[in-house]
Amino acid sequence: MAVDWTDRVVLITGASSGIGRALAVAWARRGARVALLARRAEALEEAAGAVEAAGGRAFAVVADVRKSEAVKAATELVEREWGRVDVLVANAGIGEITRAEGFPVEKAREVFETNVVGAMNAVAAVLPGMLARGDGQLVAISSLAAYRGLPGSGVYCASKAALSTFFESLRVELRGRNVAVTTIHPGFVRTPMTTGRDQPMPFLVEVERAAELMLRAVEARRRTYAFPWQLAWLARLSRHLPDALHDRILARSLLRE
Repeated sequence: MAVDWTDRVVLITGASSGIGRALAVAWARRGARVALLARRAEALEEAAGAVEAAGGRAFAVVADVRKSEAVKAATELVEREWGRVDVLVANAGIGEITRAEGFPVEKAREVFETNVVGAMNAVAAVLPGMLARGDGQLVAISSLAAYRGLPGSGVYCASKAALSTFFESLRVELRGRNVAVTTIHPGFVRTPMTTGRDQPMPFLVEVERAAELMLRAVEARRRTYAFPWQLAWLARLSRHLPDALHDRILARSLLRE
């Protein structure tokens, strides 16, 4: 059954580029009102223009998801403008190489504050309104990297695992409150974050295709959704590998770098 998005309000964090921007445009094509939240004002305004051009209505708000008061104030602006937030997409995220030798603790802290605390700040801002209305949906853009730790990406993997676990807890706690919770685990998606990376990216998905797949999962109110299926299958399989075998396979990949 198709979802009528006409005049429904979707708030997307990290909406100025990449997956967030592509999702905003995809929702706009379905007639939604899209609130875009990000730090970069110029890129945010350009994304808002793309939303309007795609047939939606845009409301751009500059805010840093790491700052709870800023996210709360931004959400209040959206609610004053459009009355509510029907769907939150906690998408804001960054990825950094964080190798064990010379471990960059400040960089690690920034990843967690953006990827995990930023999502928590967004949930805290929108959830009271959803619970009061008895209607809403919380969506986390996690990653297949949440499934197991990858060498050189330990902090990113850990942040996405934390995000997924947080939303899983919310999903169980909010049962019966008519607030759906969906966690999405993409594989490699062609975005500014992946452009120029000197590493294999199997089953790379174009960002527009990725946005369409994610939106369908949200419409179906899926609990979790992982794609592309080939990489998702391998990621799930890796969870069940004996640690010794898992470590040996990844150690070989390090030797090839």
